[in-house]
Amino acid sequence: MNVMSRASGPGLRRWVMWSAIALLLILPALAMRFTREVNWTASDFAAAAILLGGAGLIYELAASRIVHRTHRIGVAMVVGFIVLLVWAQGAVGIF
Repeated sequence: MNVMSRASGPGLRRWVMWSAIALLLILPALAMRFTREVNWTASDFAAAAILLGGAGLIYELAASRIVHRTHRIGVAMVVGFIVLLVWAQGAVGIF
C-alpha cells in the first residue's frame, strides 16, 4: 500500500469516522477529571459506545454500497440525525 492510497478514499473516510467516534467517547472521561458536572457511569459509556459504534457500522455498511458521494453524505446526515434523536431521548426524554 502506498502513501497516496492511504491519504484519500474509503480508508481515510473510515479512519476519520472511527477516530471521531473514539474522541466522542473520550471527551466525557476527560471532562469527568476536571468537573463534577459530568458524571458518567460505566453503563453510560457502554450505551454511548453501542449507539455510536452501531451508527458507525450502519454508515460503513451503507457507504460501501453507495457510489455517489452526495448520497453517502445524505446517509451520514440521516444516521447522524437518528443518533442525536436517540441521544436526546436518553438524556432528557423528549418523547
